[in-house]
Amino acid sequence: MAGPESQPSVQLAQDQEFESRLAAGTRWRRRTTRLLVLTDLAAVGLGVLAAYLGRFVAAGDFVDVSGDYALLAALLIAAWMAALASARAYEARLLGVGTEEFRRLVVASFAVFGALAILTFIFKLIVPRGFVAIALPVGLVLLVFERFAVRKWVQRSRVSGRLQHRVIVVGNHVAAEGLADQIRSEPYAGFAVVGACLPVGDSADPDVKLFVLGSLDDVVAAVRTSGADTVAVTSSPEITADVLKRLAWDLEGSGVDLVVAPMVTDVAGPRISIRPVAGLPLLYVDEPVFSGPSRVVKRGIDLLGSGVGLLLLSPVLLAIALWIRATSSGPALFRQTRIGRDGEEFQVVKFRTMYQDAEARKAELVEENETDGLLFKITDDPRITRPGKLLRRASIDELPQLINVFKGDMSLVGPRPLPVDDSDFQGHVRRRLLVRPGITGLWQVSGRSDISWDEAVRLDLYYVENWSLALDLTILMRTVLAVWRGEGAY
Repeated sequence: MAGPESQPSVQLAQDQEFESRLAAGTRWRRRTTRLLVLTDLAAVGLGVLAAYLGRFVAAGDFVDVSGDYALLAALLIAAWMAALASARAYEARLLGVGTEEFRRLVVASFAVFGALAILTFIFKLIVPRGFVAIALPVGLVLLVFERFAVRKWVQRSRVSGRLQHRVIVVGNHVAAEGLADQIRSEPYAGFAVVGACLPVGDSADPDVKLFVLGSLDDVVAAVRTSGADTVAVTSSPEITADVLKRLAWDLEGSGVDLVVAPMVTDVAGPRISIRPVAGLPLLYVDEPVFSGPSRVVKRGIDLLGSGVGLLLLSPVLLAIALWIRATSSGPALFRQTRIGRDGEEFQVVKFRTMYQDAEARKAELVEENETDGLLFKITDDPRITRPGKLLRRASIDELPQLINVFKGDMSLVGPRPLPVDDSDFQGHVRRRLLVRPGITGLWQVSGRSDISWDEAVRLDLYYVENWSLALDLTILMRTVLAVWRGEGAY
């Protein structure tokens, strides 16, 4: 047995191992931050360069303005990058999940050009409007696409086990196991549960993979032995204010993040605010907003997107319609009654991908349905025509719904309209009808058709109650990526 003199050396070794693991976690965050700074700089630089070339070089007055406006371009790039840093767009906790990262990009970008407008007015500076009109949209679009590309790389890395936050879950076994399961269900979020600290006398379910590292008094020791960089505290009766306060004090200065997981679920960041009252950080949850200026903007985007889409795609749509008519009997377009916002019925328009007797044959295929709830899907549906299989694989059959979007029956993004009756939407499921249905939606890009009805409802309600323009943009980008990869029809 080792004597007392060996204990300091053991403690030293444990401390060194902890510091090594913590440093490894810090390194990947620093490397990823540097990557974001460099790619943001490239995107902003290309946007400003495009504006410089488009406004001055293409206009033919390059010689006269090259010096002054080259300085303006350099200052604008520097100010744009400073605004991104000031908006905390490089926080590691934003990587890979949520829309907050993109919201901060938009806020910082408009803040820069708003400040530029104010400065030009106050100091009577001459800044060509054409330069600003090109730099802002081009730079912002490049920023969003660049961040989206980095996000996909981060998510792939996390699914493969890299770029992970090592997490210890603290709370009773029911809450800890629930939080651990939820964390494991989304590996791209970058949290890897390495163990748990439970109250004395509590024990984890042996059927659940939750490694117990100690009691509530052993959190700091567990952090050191496991090399965790995050402690997630669950909502448990045993976690009192004093317990949480002492834990925060014990972790102070260690570089370990302390996060508290409240019982509030499926509520996005913009609806949550924390306000200190009498020393208590109260969590306020705002009501969902179903009207107002943002909804007007959303409708404007729908009109612009569907109008431009129909105009540009009209030759392709006509060719597809002729192909359908030439390969099977029946009309090229399929119309069916669907339930829209507030329970109003409308006629959805799609390319016909099935034989004309598809609805009559549905009853005999009910036993082969591979989903549950109000969903209906068969992998090798015999009712689908040969052209229909190709159209569905690329989701081209959905394109005529741009007509529904233009008319106002649908939106580009929203819960999918289902071929069911209004009476089928009961209880909380009926909240799907608070907004216009969409051509694509959150559950389509999260799991496409390989998803349970309960999960589809959860994702649809999350979208309904937490909608934002940034979320719409994210869903549209993920839809394009999913269709490009050919990840099945929805």
